[in-house]
This record gives sequence, structure tokens and C-alpha cells, in this order.
Amino acid sequence: MRVLVVEDAEDVAEAVAISFARRGDAVDRAATLADALGCIAAQSYDLAILDIELPDGSGIEVLHALRAARKSTPILMLTARGEIEERVAALDGGADDYMTKPFDLREMQARVRSLVRRVQGQADSTLVFGPLQFDPVRQSASLSGRPLVLTRREVSLLDTLLAHQGWLVPKERIFERMFGFDDDEVGLNAVEIQITRLRKKLEGSGVVIRTQRGLGYQLALDD
Repeated sequence: MRVLVVEDAEDVAEAVAISFARRGDAVDRAATLADALGCIAAQSYDLAILDIELPDGSGIEVLHALRAARKSTPILMLTARGEIEERVAALDGGADDYMTKPFDLREMQARVRSLVRRVQGQADSTLVFGPLQFDPVRQSASLSGRPLVLTRREVSLLDTLLAHQGWLVPKERIFERMFGFDDDEVGLNAVEIQITRLRKKLEGSGVVIRTQRGLGYQLALDD
């Protein structure tokens, strides 16, 4: 999952970004309205966390920009205590949920899990593909009922492939879901490395990752 965190308080932004990076998510951070608008113009996101009070404007403007572009990105707003009018404006403007500062990162992760399920219309988030079961909310997988141990990058890769099961996923699309703008030293070959590692863990299960050179990768069941 690729996450946009718009927050001008460095300590808060860093803590939130780290909590998602530990899950294997790609995280982009913006501290100003201008930077946030630049991010959403250049990249699509699976989740946006927007602070209302920004140095050069309001996170509600980012919310409006996303909704005006007909983006269904789940949006969690961050507000200061007492900002009742701002919360109402955010929810009326299309935000999916809000949290007041200070907040507990564990609660934020729980809110996000619930939010993603709700936005996707899923009571049960588990994805099933042959003998493979994957819960993107809990970041866990199993093969034929046996736990599959994955690194955070492998979780992100599997999440992307399962979200497009049956279809070819371009290497560039996988890269976008796994790495943020700050990972500027990482090249596309990092995707190939993660593909190789995940293939080894799926060996013998009947679930394979097929490569179509120049086009991308496809999760499939072995014939």
C-alpha cells in the first residue's frame, strides 16, 4: 500500500511514517499544502492521512483536490482538540474518518484497518487464491493453512499481486506500491529481487509468479 502523510510537525509525521513503513507500506511525506498537492498530482495513493492545520493552508484543500479528481482514496484527517467545525467540514467534504491529537499509533493502525475494510466493502479482508490466504489488514499469509513467513517488502509485493490477480502487473506499478519518493537510491531491479525471494517461499504450493518480459508479473495457479 502506498500512503501519503501530510503533517507539518516533524515528530508526528516521522512516527506515523515509521509505523506504516514497518508494515511494508511505501510512505510519502509532505509538510505543506503545496507539497501535498504536488504529491497527489504525481502519484495515486491507497491511503491519505491529512493534518488540517498546515503552514500554507489546510489539509481540507488536499481532501477537496482528491475528491474533485474522483479519487476514492480512503482519507483519515488529523485534527487538534476543539476543532469541531473543521472536523464537520472534513467529513462533509468527503473524509472517511478523523483522529484528534495527541493519538496512539496503535489506535491509528486499527482505525486504518477498519477504514480500508469499510471503503473496500469487505467485512472479511482475507484474500484467497488457491491454497494461499492473505489478510492485507493484518499483514499475514498462509499456504494450505500453514503460516507463511514474509518480510515487510514481500507482504507489500504479495498484496499488490493479489490485488491484481489474474492480470499482468507492470514492474513500475509494483515499484510504486513498494517504495516512496524518499527511496530515491532504490532502482527497479529491487522489484526483481523481491520477486525472486517470494517465488522461493511459494515453491511447491501451486501458486506461481509468472514473468512476461517487458510487460510485468502475474500471480497464477500452476497448471
